[in-house]
Amino acid sequence: MSDLPCPGTLPRRAFLRASLTGLSALGISDLMRLQGQGAAASGGGPSMIVVWLWGGPSHMETFDLKPDAPEQYRGLFKPIPTNVPGMQICEKLPKLARSADKFALIRSVAHDSPGHVNSTHTVLTGYPGEVVETPPFAPKYPFVFNAAQKILPERRPGMPQWVALPEMRYEGGGGLGRSHGPFRVSADPNAPEFRVPELVLDAARRDRLGGRGRLLSAFDEARRGMDRPGSTEAFDAYQRQALTVLTTPAAHEAFDVGREDPKLRDRYGRNVIGQRCLLARRLVEAGVRLVTVDFPCVPGQKAFSWDDHASVWNIFEQMEIRLPVLDTAVSALIEDVHARGMDRDTLIVVMGEMGRTPKLSNHNGQPGREHWGAAMTVLMSGGGMPMGQVIGSTTPKGEEPKDRRFTPNDVLATWYRYLGIDPSRTFDDMTGRPVALLSQGEPIRELF
Repeated sequence: MSDLPCPGTLPRRAFLRASLTGLSALGISDLMRLQGQGAAASGGGPSMIVVWLWGGPSHMETFDLKPDAPEQYRGLFKPIPTNVPGMQICEKLPKLARSADKFALIRSVAHDSPGHVNSTHTVLTGYPGEVVETPPFAPKYPFVFNAAQKILPERRPGMPQWVALPEMRYEGGGGLGRSHGPFRVSADPNAPEFRVPELVLDAARRDRLGGRGRLLSAFDEARRGMDRPGSTEAFDAYQRQALTVLTTPAAHEAFDVGREDPKLRDRYGRNVIGQRCLLARRLVEAGVRLVTVDFPCVPGQKAFSWDDHASVWNIFEQMEIRLPVLDTAVSALIEDVHARGMDRDTLIVVMGEMGRTPKLSNHNGQPGREHWGAAMTVLMSGGGMPMGQVIGSTTPKGEEPKDRRFTPNDVLATWYRYLGIDPSRTFDDMTGRPVALLSQGEPIRELF
């Protein structure tokens, strides 16, 4: 997404219209709406960074390899030992192997949803998604992130509660409505000219407007004077609250990855994924509670997805490109969070909406794996939880859980407990009927 134009000679009305357009287009006002009602600023508390592997990563090529399985199952990659005795992961993840004492692998998560949309709904709401996937893919129940944003107080005044880099696919608040979505940042933080469009109100303009009071008055004037009918109907007190993000120096500093040591930026990887992970750490450190990093876009891929069907590309060729980027970015994130003493109140999660078929498929000689919710792995790091462990296992061919079978609800119950949210808390669904955040599911006891 390109930056909003803000040349110095731009008339005030045009400048304010451009600023308001940025606020409206990217949902910053929705981000703040209702957040302030009855919520005292905590100045801290638990936070989460979720690295989302959209498309469904194969557990057989990442964290649950089966070297003794038949050839049509085990694939080409070999497992390597980690710094945790008995734990092995893919040979393409050597940096993560050296950080295994700082994460836990839940290898026995399973669900029955078959597609991307319904699997995402199942995994992130705790309610099964519709089998028939038809646009616009609006969830009937809130994602865990939408619910957390509504319920929890802000960690730091002036900072967004939830930042999405760049989005959370199929995201929605269900019965909560659109008021609890993320602050989306589509721009590439690896780009030399990276700026967040919502934060283009520079110091000179802030000074010229003479402080927050006059800034708000100017916005009120813009509201009265804009010519386009209906363009300002949604401008209310919560959009005013959103101006805090626009005008707070802390927000500008948090998004400025250029302040980081170049060597640390190199450690994360000088690509869009690596720098998004670094930005995620900066944002949490600055007071953002939730950061979601969508991770399909690796340079050199044939498509931006972990959806490794045999009919579309060679899974092993694409994993050769994709896994080193995952290894570098996530290992740097884990090590960085721990080195800064943030690991007790920052939970890092790496997962997708499903796994892939344990048995390889073949399309005109091209190998791949199809959709498979019956077995998937979730990586979790930090959160003050016991790390350096493998929880659960799958059968010898990786087809389904062998022991400690978990549902997505158990994973969500774990997150809700960590965040301090009662999952039995109710909200009105889209029909006005009260339903619980989770109707079932128990926190994973090995993590507490």
